Amino acid sequence: MRCGVFCAIMAAMDAHKEAPADGLSGLVERVTFHNEDTGFAVLKVKVKGRRDLVPVVGTVAAVSPGEWITAEGRWERNRDHGMQLRAAEIRCQAPTSLEGIEKYLGSGLIRGIGPVYAKKMVAKFGEKIFDIIETTSARLQEIDGIGDGRRQQIKAAWAEQRVVRDIMVFLHSHGISTSRALRVFKLYGDDAIARVRANPYLLARDVAGIGFKSADAVGEKLGFGHDSILRARGGLQHILSQATGEGHTALPRAVLLAQAAELLGVDEAVVAGALEREIADGQLAVEDIAGEASVFLPALRAAEITIASTLQRLAVQPPKLPDLDFEKALQWVQKKTGKTLSASQVEALRKVVGVRVAVVTGGPGVGKTTLLDSLLKILAAKKVRFQLCAPTGRAAKRMGESTGHRAQTIHRLLEFLPAGGFKRGPQQTLDTDLVVVDEFSMVDVPLMAALCRALPPGGSLLLVGDPDQLPSVGPGSVLSDLLTSGAVPSARLTEIFRQAEASRIVRAAHDVRHGRVPEDAGEKGADFAFMHREEPEEIARLVLRLVREEIPKRMGLDPVRDVQVLAPMHRGSLGIRELNAALQAALNPSRADRPEIERFGTKFRVGDKVLQTRNNYEKEVFNGDIGRIAAIDTEQRQAGIDFDGRRVVYEFGELDEVEPAYAISIHKSQGSEFPAVVIPLAMQHFLLLQRNLLYTGITRGKKLVVVAGQRKALATAVRQNDTRKRHGGLLARLKRGSSAPGTATPQEM
Repeated sequence: MRCGVFCAIMAAMDAHKEAPADGLSGLVERVTFHNEDTGFAVLKVKVKGRRDLVPVVGTVAAVSPGEWITAEGRWERNRDHGMQLRAAEIRCQAPTSLEGIEKYLGSGLIRGIGPVYAKKMVAKFGEKIFDIIETTSARLQEIDGIGDGRRQQIKAAWAEQRVVRDIMVFLHSHGISTSRALRVFKLYGDDAIARVRANPYLLARDVAGIGFKSADAVGEKLGFGHDSILRARGGLQHILSQATGEGHTALPRAVLLAQAAELLGVDEAVVAGALEREIADGQLAVEDIAGEASVFLPALRAAEITIASTLQRLAVQPPKLPDLDFEKALQWVQKKTGKTLSASQVEALRKVVGVRVAVVTGGPGVGKTTLLDSLLKILAAKKVRFQLCAPTGRAAKRMGESTGHRAQTIHRLLEFLPAGGFKRGPQQTLDTDLVVVDEFSMVDVPLMAALCRALPPGGSLLLVGDPDQLPSVGPGSVLSDLLTSGAVPSARLTEIFRQAEASRIVRAAHDVRHGRVPEDAGEKGADFAFMHREEPEEIARLVLRLVREEIPKRMGLDPVRDVQVLAPMHRGSLGIRELNAALQAALNPSRADRPEIERFGTKFRVGDKVLQTRNNYEKEVFNGDIGRIAAIDTEQRQAGIDFDGRRVVYEFGELDEVEPAYAISIHKSQGSEFPAVVIPLAMQHFLLLQRNLLYTGITRGKKLVVVAGQRKALATAVRQNDTRKRHGGLLARLKRGSSAPGTATPQEM
């Protein structure tokens, strides 16, 4: 016992003698780990008088090899790494020694400079290299291998990283993830810090990944009071922005005020005053919708008015298509295609050619494609010009293949602009007689309004979709509102054709639509199956086995490219995040011979399947597009992602726009079709177990659909058909006419 105590005392004395008192200064030799979200870092530091590198653990906004740091904290012994400094504070300084400068430039911090060029630059210019880059960058071309292009790249990257690092330090000091610094810089430019100081609540409105609570914390540190009018206005904008993400184009005034007061922890009178200011400044608009005051973001209100006025005008105008002997045209097209149209198809065709605007709906296997093909053949024979489009690239590709005519995304049809918006509009309308939109259930209010604005004065519109699928990811319920209002002529195809009826996928989808639990085929080679597993762990193991082994072996499919897992929600053991981590590890594991990076809490590897999560007009990539990571360049700090054969470059700081896509949400799968689909279902998904969700998932599969999970969850999804109401004004506008009352003044509220 005495020996044990004595030994412990001696060990403590030895440790004390070995460790400096409270900190160190030295050169960062290596950044072993740095999490840009939290700032947590593990550094290896070269300290004067020490032969070995000293580990330093702490938080720092930004750090690169070659920088000089001063760290203060306490020393502790780590079982694996020996003595290390756990720093309470780390301060960084630009490198001054030639060794530090070379490490700093070669660390990959600045695009265009790697270890080779760093060595050349320091050898040529020594300690003056930073001034050379900043003030006389043309001299860089004196170095072998640096031409005008690389020189310009280095100069721009140097200026950008300097500002971005300042932003990182600012955000870090106010408790916000520094990984968003690049996005803050791209939005606000050199004035980023000044703009955030003036109104920190802009961060929540403008920067993806920064929520209102984070922006509010910045506001508090900057001295904005609890009852600040800017804080209340920011809260109102945040609530409405969140609502659009849930599909609403407006919120009832009472709901908005209650939610904002709860978010801010203030009296409703405070947010009511802020709402008056927002309306007076034109930032928000209020309007009576079906007897209830509703608050809109002005752009969404204007979009609804555009849609309603355009469609109502088209609905009462005579058709602009050439005179047509319908019976003669019908006989001609049936002979040409070798297909006899059903009675419902004939009536739908008759209705479509006789009006300026129409909606055709129906589920899988009911002949929408045959009807559309027949219509287009008739119109082509009459020299009618038409444009085909769909909301997503995959849907447009499928539309083109089925009709034999060129089809494109709505964004490309309208000629989107890199800065946002579209070239085609009232001043430059589409050069066509008819626009046909497929997968119309996916079209939200802003995109439909853009299409309406681009329609030529004599143009017609045909909308084709499936109302039983999920509504659009974006705000509004355009297809549902059109059908409910009766403002636009519509035709529904219901008869399942014999060849389609042989598919168990089609039969299962229609079973679900009618509220019946689809039966398990129980037969080898069937294209639809339900595989029962009760425990979530069993379901996860089954999903992994199906994707990695059984489906590829049975059908000769590529497990990454051709097999898609569709999950109802993101969280939980069967959520998208957990499934993606397991599938990535199984299908694309980490390898020593290729780079991988971690950004925004996600590991990205070459070969990963990824999903774009928001529209990016500059890159021409849109929400729901699926691609594969083709390259990761740590020197240039860029990743190259292939989208249907087109390479798109992402800065590392932009990778918050994509997420792993081995498993994606059923919402995000809309408009896509996959050779094989696996859908895990469990009661942990209860809040999202809805009939239209399951129906949409099943109809995404082309050759095989497997539902894996609990029978109770399957039955619950089929039974629950109480789709959530989306707040907005389009339905009321379609019913009452295109004229909309003006924005109310605060006094009228």
